[in-house]
Amino acid sequence: MKIGTIIGTLGLGGLAVFIGQMDAIALPGGGNDGGVAAGPDVIVGGLPNISAYGQGIWPATGGTTYVAYAVGTTSCNIGNQQLLWQPNPSVTHPVIPQNLYRVKNGVIKQVGQSWVKHGYCALQETLCGACTPAGSGCPTVLGIGCSDPYTSGLNGTQSDLKSRWGVNAATGVYSGTYANPAIPTGYPSNIRCRLTVPKDDLNPTLNTGAKYVVEGMYIQPQDAASLNSANNASYRTVTVGSTYSTSTGYPLTLTGATVQMIPAIYYWQNQFSDVATRDYDVAGDGRFIVASRAFLNADGTYHYAYAVANFNSDRNGSYFSVPVDPSVTVTNITAFAPFNHSGDTAANTPWTSTNTGGVLKWSCPAAASESVAHSIRWNTMHTFEFDANTAPTSASSVLTVGIYKPATTASPATSIAVLGYKPTPYTPPCATGDLNCDGSINGADLASLLACWGTTCGDTNGDGFTDGPDLAVLLAAWTG
Repeated sequence: MKIGTIIGTLGLGGLAVFIGQMDAIALPGGGNDGGVAAGPDVIVGGLPNISAYGQGIWPATGGTTYVAYAVGTTSCNIGNQQLLWQPNPSVTHPVIPQNLYRVKNGVIKQVGQSWVKHGYCALQETLCGACTPAGSGCPTVLGIGCSDPYTSGLNGTQSDLKSRWGVNAATGVYSGTYANPAIPTGYPSNIRCRLTVPKDDLNPTLNTGAKYVVEGMYIQPQDAASLNSANNASYRTVTVGSTYSTSTGYPLTLTGATVQMIPAIYYWQNQFSDVATRDYDVAGDGRFIVASRAFLNADGTYHYAYAVANFNSDRNGSYFSVPVDPSVTVTNITAFAPFNHSGDTAANTPWTSTNTGGVLKWSCPAAASESVAHSIRWNTMHTFEFDANTAPTSASSVLTVGIYKPATTASPATSIAVLGYKPTPYTPPCATGDLNCDGSINGADLASLLACWGTTCGDTNGDGFTDGPDLAVLLAAWTG
């Protein structure tokens, strides 16, 4: 996998116009330094439009109402070789997932996801600059420098949407013969397989101050084989209208420019400078991106939030753990994941948590097989949160993401170490006059004060100087 020269931990304040475009921007963290890549290199050059498909109720959720959308994606081949775009049953074409994320109360969550659109031919346009066409019309190849628009209507066409489970995002290879899961009886035909979001996760009344971004991604085997897959996702901000319709849901309006080659998890860091975001590549596999934030609650406790995004790992995530000293009081432990819908093989069983032995750990529930496990799958993000009665350390504590699929010779890791926030064990303040903090005020403290006479180190009354008044404070508090 191509790491590139731009490291994902950089802040997102500096914007760079990519290839002279006025409707798209490129930011640090995407794994491409803006130069021409060797081999084919497909990116999301633009997210131009959104289609809405109304509401439906998924019976297995106890009556929860969902709304469905589709996002248009314009691809660009910024590499120096043509990219094959052959339709099914060939496996040499891109697959295109779409996601929706929300930042609310200082925390990012993925609130919606689609199945994957399968590409079938490519126009030869110029969104990303000069294009060397691979042919006329809509050939089954994307030329060097060329772009191809898939409108939201095309990306929402259900006949071209398939489950994500058959795709190996790390290699770009998928089984061209795999059968989609059966759509369960009772699932509304207007929303199935599309970018599906719980209605209440968009309701402006329930989400005051929330901000939203949509994300598109391209996965293609030649792109992966050329080590150019770290820049395949882009995002764009959207606003949610207040007028609701059963036929269209809440209106989503695209705003700003498409942020090219940057996954949506980085939008969290864009909004809050104290978010620590880092990329982690699993040897012989794909990439995870982990972001963390800790901030003060109104009641004096601290809120800890962690977003674990599986960018394109085929081996998936099985658990996430944070070291927490036993002296720290932890409350409000939660885990959040987007809903696997339309009969996808992946379950929606909630993750479980334990807090023992100095480790707070969330785990994927046991499953009969990988295909049905609620693991952290590719292009999917889970969010983990808790409150603690102590402040965080700096963003240098070691957290852990477990890897679900068994290790192999080519990919031997069973977990990855992550840098992020953890609570600092609480240390009660020393009593006034207890200069050595041993719990008693006695001769040892008196000796320390006298040794500090005329300096600051024995100051007990807070005036910045060690003198007679400090001696009087110490003696008045004497415990012997």
